[in-house]
Amino acid sequence: MTEVTYYTQEGLDKLKEEVHYLTTTGRQLISKAIAEARDKGDLSENAEYDAAKEAQGLHEAKISKLKATLASARLIDESKLDTSKVLALSIVKIKNVKNGATMTYQLVAESEADMKSGKISVKSPIAQGLLGKSVGDKAEIEVPAGKIEFEILEISR
Repeated sequence: MTEVTYYTQEGLDKLKEEVHYLTTTGRQLISKAIAEARDKGDLSENAEYDAAKEAQGLHEAKISKLKATLASARLIDESKLDTSKVLALSIVKIKNVKNGATMTYQLVAESEADMKSGKISVKSPIAQGLLGKSVGDKAEIEVPAGKIEFEILEISR
């Protein structure tokens, strides 16, 4: 059984688009590659055909995995999020107590995580250390560089 994953509307739409692309265009491209390889002659010694068939298997496995994720995906109504504590989909402004640097992150599902846009996975060490905390709370979080203490400055949705 796959675990339930919570998504924003944007994240859920991206997941649906990817499944649609892979099941339509992606499958067509792989079928074309298999047909071209088959046209090159003897299949028993055709490495191109073997590679295309292997790519097809990996492609179908990816589709299957994404469909399972989609089946267990739940949409969160962001307008009803509690902003008194850090939860999945919260936008959290934190300050590194040691150097005073502030950062703002949104805690999202693993598949939506994107550091460039400030979205971190709820399964990341920082998110795990922040979950359930309130404004003013401090969280000591173990990261690859060692322990860092963060203070929660603001929680929004």
